[in-house]
Amino acid sequence: MEYSIVIEKLMFLIIFQDTPFLVIQEDKDYKKLSNSSFFREVLTESIINLHKNYEGIYASKLQLFYKESGLINDSFRKLRSLKWEIKCKGITELAEMNITEAFDTIIKTATVHNKTLKITAINASIKLGGTKGIVHLTAHPYPIDDWTQVNIINAFKKHDIGDVKGVELLLESQNTTVITLGLKLIKELKLTQKLPFIVQLVAKAPNTLIQNEAQNVVQALTV
Repeated sequence: MEYSIVIEKLMFLIIFQDTPFLVIQEDKDYKKLSNSSFFREVLTESIINLHKNYEGIYASKLQLFYKESGLINDSFRKLRSLKWEIKCKGITELAEMNITEAFDTIIKTATVHNKTLKITAINASIKLGGTKGIVHLTAHPYPIDDWTQVNIINAFKKHDIGDVKGVELLLESQNTTVITLGLKLIKELKLTQKLPFIVQLVAKAPNTLIQNEAQNVVQALTV
């Protein structure tokens, strides 16, 4: 109960009172609790949940507090954890708070075998880097299953990625599941500007299945 009262007061000061962090730092309740790892965890969760519902200036204020208070460092520590569930938490927090400097580390995590961690990392890298978050899959050596593909497509729809430059590179992969993902993305997002690349794929498809999938996408986009 004590935590929730303190956190509510803090959020009010940050969002509606424009209180600088130097002042918040001196708040007796915050001072008393700020070194407690459990309090910081609860505080981070509150900020993440609020950030999901705010945009513009309010979201920026939350991001600034997240950085100035050092909560960002807690998230980076989670990202470096060897436990996949803690790693997932760190990735989700950093992506929600738009911490683009975490992008390269998150991208590396997207190549792991653990499916939940892989999906979390790919979704986060799409949020932070748009198509930069999936172009690395062109060289992905393992099959990308249907469930992961669905999650990637949903991440693009959810984050409303405007710049889709590079999606066509997936069609050049040696991995047929990556080619299929590229075709699905182009079809689902109705990227008619990528039609020439699919026409090329129809002509040089690695197998009949991919050729048929490519022809279906051409058909769907030209109707």
